[in-house]
Amino acid sequence: MSSNIKKSFADSILPHAAKVKQMVAENGSLKLGEITLAQVYSGMKGMVGMITETSKLDPEEGIRFRGYSIPELRELLPKAPGGSEPLPEGVFYLMLTGTLPTVDQVNELSAEWESRSNVPEHVFKMLDALPTYTHPMTQFSAAILAMRTESVFAHEYEKGISKKDYWDPMFEDTMNLIARLPRVAAYIYRRTYYNNEQIEPLKGADWAANFAHMMGYDGVEIYALMRLYLTIHADHEGGNVSAHATHLAGSALSDAYYSFSSAINGLAGPLHGLANQEVIRWILDLQKDLGGGLPTKEQIEQYVHRTLSEGKVVPGYGHAVLRKTDPRFAAQMEFAKKYMADDDIVNIVWRVYDVVPGILSNIKKIKNPWPNVDAHSGALLIHYGIKEYDFFTVLFGVSRSLGVLAQLTISRAMGLPIERPGSITSEWIEDKIAQSQQAV
Repeated sequence: MSSNIKKSFADSILPHAAKVKQMVAENGSLKLGEITLAQVYSGMKGMVGMITETSKLDPEEGIRFRGYSIPELRELLPKAPGGSEPLPEGVFYLMLTGTLPTVDQVNELSAEWESRSNVPEHVFKMLDALPTYTHPMTQFSAAILAMRTESVFAHEYEKGISKKDYWDPMFEDTMNLIARLPRVAAYIYRRTYYNNEQIEPLKGADWAANFAHMMGYDGVEIYALMRLYLTIHADHEGGNVSAHATHLAGSALSDAYYSFSSAINGLAGPLHGLANQEVIRWILDLQKDLGGGLPTKEQIEQYVHRTLSEGKVVPGYGHAVLRKTDPRFAAQMEFAKKYMADDDIVNIVWRVYDVVPGILSNIKKIKNPWPNVDAHSGALLIHYGIKEYDFFTVLFGVSRSLGVLAQLTISRAMGLPIERPGSITSEWIEDKIAQSQQAV
């Protein structure tokens, strides 16, 4: 099935790829900064080494998708009829093509994803063969790999496709995979927590609303939350683990299924996407330890100090790049104030927000005492009955597909090469230091 979004993508990316190729040829020796020993040993933090067209993270302003902030997207992107939050289809269209979509373009994309959403039966059979206690992220990654039987790119590559056309079957894989992820994720949710009592998808519903419905949640508010959640988690530039894992695997010409499964495996780490699970567990433990209900700020402050004194971190606070409150946290707070201002768990999140930055800012090694996106999301989900926090990272993964797979398609259109950074040994560095000292 072809669509206007495919033509829009081709019209935007192919001239851009040619422009970038010329730019590199003419300016390849331009220095982008000096790499220090500390950077080498710090997980490459801050080192410029890859291209991500879909979004850019500013330490002060937060994430911008193709130049647009989250508040701007909430205002400018098309919404469902009568809806208050942007449709995730819109942010995907924006990230892929670089232009804000119209209502008709977003509706067309919703319809196309619906037409592509049929999941092969063997995927469900594979999932049913796993124990129900298998972590949902393990099931999700395995299901993505199981769907690789449908890879258009793998089929076309085996036939002998030209390099300049790699983007076309990658586009098809991206569209098919994104279309099927809500069905797969909802299936995992229902088989894991609801005795495999599955719910059939709605006809004519948007991507996010259909996902909520298949999980078992219907209503104006939960549809709005799912649209917001899937929009704001969609991308966070290219250096985070899930985005980088997609880029790295994809640079070897692995198809979208292999590449996105890599992303999910990285997202499952406690220092990345699994953090949202850790946050809500910590909040619930805090509430229980302090006697239930809504603790005072003073009680929360004492609990935080105890957490830190035990050598633990306050989950949901701090970020590798951000140096202010995450705009994604602020968007969720705004949503909560509109729909659930009296919820105890939500109010605990807000009281923790009032207390924690002041405590963490007095610890010298902490550069960012402010909350990130994970600090709020779990409380919103629990309010609507989605209490199984082991599943929260799967929701994150469904959303993150929008950004990383858009960029993977862009990377193939631009002909970006296999990623192969150089590495050195500690012995090499020690010799380098010795040489520099001798020179003095």
